[in-house]
Amino acid sequence: MKQLFGEAHNIDRIIIGKITFKNNVFGDKKDKVYVTDFDKIPNNYLAVITSNSIVKKGNDQLFVKNVTSTDDLNENDIVTIEADGTINVVYDINSQHNALFITEKCNSNCIMCPQPPVKQEDDKFDLNLRYISLLDKNTKMIGITGGEPTLIGEKLFDILSNIHNKIPKASISLLSNGIKFENFEYAKKFAQSVKQNIVIDIPLYSDIDTIHNSIVRTNTFYRTINGIYNLAKFNLKIGIRIVVHKMNYERLPELSEYIYSNFPFVFHVAFMQMEPMGYAKDNFEDLWVDPFDYNIELEKAVLNLHYRDINVSIYNSQLCILPDSIKKFAVQSISDWKNIYIDECEECTMKEKCPGFFASSKENYSRAITAIKDLQATSV
Repeated sequence: MKQLFGEAHNIDRIIIGKITFKNNVFGDKKDKVYVTDFDKIPNNYLAVITSNSIVKKGNDQLFVKNVTSTDDLNENDIVTIEADGTINVVYDINSQHNALFITEKCNSNCIMCPQPPVKQEDDKFDLNLRYISLLDKNTKMIGITGGEPTLIGEKLFDILSNIHNKIPKASISLLSNGIKFENFEYAKKFAQSVKQNIVIDIPLYSDIDTIHNSIVRTNTFYRTINGIYNLAKFNLKIGIRIVVHKMNYERLPELSEYIYSNFPFVFHVAFMQMEPMGYAKDNFEDLWVDPFDYNIELEKAVLNLHYRDINVSIYNSQLCILPDSIKKFAVQSISDWKNIYIDECEECTMKEKCPGFFASSKENYSRAITAIKDLQATSV
């Protein structure tokens, strides 16, 4: 997420509010975070963000001063402000990649997790309810992610209920490892709590149990499988996600066959390039394989599913490294705030359609990256 930094005053806990640049004298300001360049802090806002380094003394309002890059904020963004002056943009009004971050805890320990789990944390439930209450009514898509969101148990149903009350027409994407749904009663209550369009995206890294388990570093392959079947019993939309790396790329065709044979009901399958952050960065030498070098396996897997009417996509991959036959499956999936293009992209005619790179991939990317020229682009 985008972050800004400054010097916090009178803030001793995380607060969450909606950005405004309009100093409305008579309106309701208790949920608003006012952004200004001036040294005077107006009253009755939840908090004030100012780029000014000097604020008039005697002010008991919550504020953050000396904040750079306030131009990165937009009217109706939602931010959290921490006691150390860190401002996190947790909802970008112009983005389609906004998400509720339910928990940092997880019951998996994936070797390439870009955001490693924690063992202890402050409860985020009330903060997330406040987040939902501030959502723009025109929000079309909201993600629910973690950690593992189901670890908050039945509170997840309250989250879904509040989302439905606030933005009933929005679609929801829930990222889960599926383990909790092996409990049929939990899966049943979850299904009963769903009142709007939702896709539950579940990672499955191999058709071989031991390979999957060595990647998630827990013996949970069959628990995830049972979770998928339980969700399917309630006709919920299920997506399968496969992060591709050295430990699993060789069996992508076999994995696609396994998915078709065992889960022909899935709504979507996504093959994903790895994001080199967190554990993936720590274990880079053990995991990295040039994506260009698994094109044969990826092409077989993608077309195997496509020709059998399974909805399939390729996430996080650059168009120029993919075979022509599967370029059309690449979608722009990297969140706006961490999506970059490198110098080689400047002359590419397909830059606007290309998913680009993770910001963390700037030093590590395929040797096959090259600008696509007009004649080549006709096949995309």
